[in-house]
Amino acid sequence: MDVLSDLLHRARARNAQIRQLIQRPPWSMTFADAPPLTVVATLGGHAAVRLDDDPQTAPALLATGDIALISGTDRYTIADAPGTPPQVLIRDGRKHVIDSGTAAWQNLAPRTYGDGLSGATTLLRGAYELCGDVGERLLGLLPPLAVVPAGPRSRAALELLAAEVAQEEPGQDAVLNRLLDLVLVLALRAWCARPQAEPPSWYRALATPVVGDALRMLHEDPAHRWTVAELAARVGQSRATFAARFTGVVGEPPLTYLTGWRMTLAADLLRDTEETVAAVARGVGYEDAFAFSVAFKRARGVSPSDWRRNVRSGWQVGS
Repeated sequence: MDVLSDLLHRARARNAQIRQLIQRPPWSMTFADAPPLTVVATLGGHAAVRLDDDPQTAPALLATGDIALISGTDRYTIADAPGTPPQVLIRDGRKHVIDSGTAAWQNLAPRTYGDGLSGATTLLRGAYELCGDVGERLLGLLPPLAVVPAGPRSRAALELLAAEVAQEEPGQDAVLNRLLDLVLVLALRAWCARPQAEPPSWYRALATPVVGDALRMLHEDPAHRWTVAELAARVGQSRATFAARFTGVVGEPPLTYLTGWRMTLAADLLRDTEETVAAVARGVGYEDAFAFSVAFKRARGVSPSDWRRNVRSGWQVGS
């Protein structure tokens, strides 16, 4: 499994929620408890996205086929235009009407709401519940609001998603989640490929011969007792040449990267499972629980046991 796929697979806490809006302007929806990552795509008409708790980020305007990726914000508004006052507030998954003029909104089909009339905007919204430190690494690819212009590949994926979202057939959730993953990955690729984008060094390394192969191997089996010599042999280079190339592209040596990835996985295991510290240590490649605890404290500033206790009590490490 490649690195981006691995992150998406490990970070997802549960299935994404996908909804379709078909509504004539003016319309406006505010989401008061935003998920970690939201994908918004305009299939017809236009829309505007505003981060309500981030005045430094200008509202984004979406034309047909554009995709917006929203992350790192607790409250945002999607509307037909930046100045349209909120009509509906979504909180805890429930709709609260702010403006009585929104009474025409109704359920049109499974996962579809609005008025469905001529001249309506058609909008898809997919909300991802991501979890843990792996989720943070995935979100590190993005600014709070990233807009990806329409393109032929994403347009085809959006058409497939739109054709399925209003259906109710066996296996529908599986189909929708995989199609939304496709849209997300295409949007991430397109965003990171823009000249002004500044993706993390590990992402830029994925397309680099030799280094990308080594990263894939580290993610496929992080608990393996990797050495630089073994990685170099597997990618067909000398130890010195491989180590220099990996460090130059990723920004850190291979085993330093591996340790950081292991600590990320360990943090999530400590947060989300009841495994003992020794079991977590073995799961990420440490036979010696003491050596693991030393490495974890060096990376996180607290012992594994303290980390588990702190995150479960809601205390943020580093605060």
